[in-house]
Amino acid sequence: MATKLNIINSRSFFSLEAFKSFYALTKPRVCALIVFTAIIGMFLATPGMVPLDILFFSSIGIAFVSGAAAAFNCLIEEKIDAKMARTRGRPLPLGQVSQKETVIFSVLLGGFGLLILYFFVNSLTMWLTLATFFAYAVIYTIFLKPATPMNIVIGGASGAMPPLLGWAAVTNQVTPEALILFLIIFCWTPPHFWALALYRRKEYEKVGMPMLPVTHGEKYTRLQIVLYTIILVIVTMMPFSVGMSGLIYIIFATLLNAYFLYYTVMLYRQYSDKLSMKIFRYSIWYLGLIFLAFLVDHYFKFKFI
Repeated sequence: MATKLNIINSRSFFSLEAFKSFYALTKPRVCALIVFTAIIGMFLATPGMVPLDILFFSSIGIAFVSGAAAAFNCLIEEKIDAKMARTRGRPLPLGQVSQKETVIFSVLLGGFGLLILYFFVNSLTMWLTLATFFAYAVIYTIFLKPATPMNIVIGGASGAMPPLLGWAAVTNQVTPEALILFLIIFCWTPPHFWALALYRRKEYEKVGMPMLPVTHGEKYTRLQIVLYTIILVIVTMMPFSVGMSGLIYIIFATLLNAYFLYYTVMLYRQYSDKLSMKIFRYSIWYLGLIFLAFLVDHYFKFKFI
């Protein structure tokens, strides 16, 4: 504890080192994926170009609130993070920032992001973003994650909100098309995260976190990954079936789904840590490419007649 305090006291709150530490608290890679899917939601919500002011302020506001939620998550899970190899290098366990500084940072960043959305976008997007923050930072992090092995399924709703937020930013409403985008990420989250949980199952067991591989075993988790991937395949076909997308999207979605399903079936038949992490990394590329295919298809409009 003394070492952590020494690190904090040895640098200025406004130094470059402090900036890097606070930036790391926002989980920038996760935040980037959130903003990316939100931006895709904006473009899919309109047949033309997204107004530049809406594009800019929505992206900044959503990014700020997302970063604040990530910082709050780091604060709540500081003790757990310190025990796990994947997270022990985060700023709080290392003592690069204090709990008080993290609270102040999260409140200021999140509050500023909400104000941007309210005054420069619309109130619906602000309230939906605030609800997303509360669902992730409070309901998921504090209550669901330590209580149930289905935490990632229920809590995945907050992670699925970004494209819906982007859609609402442009249209000031939530439509069935926006809900389809929400469903895609919602169904993608379990196989994505459970692949990582399988690889890190011993660490989750060590810290007493009731992740599915810990409570129900490796084989059951592998089966659930396959089943949720099948559900994901079905859901990603919905945009084409309702006329929301066309030929470009369906071709890329089919190819991406085939690889995803192949990997998960292989994992179910014979587990290996290497394949589990391969699925985890592929799933990140998968989500980005699915939404990119959506965007390209949206503007080129190649459709079956």
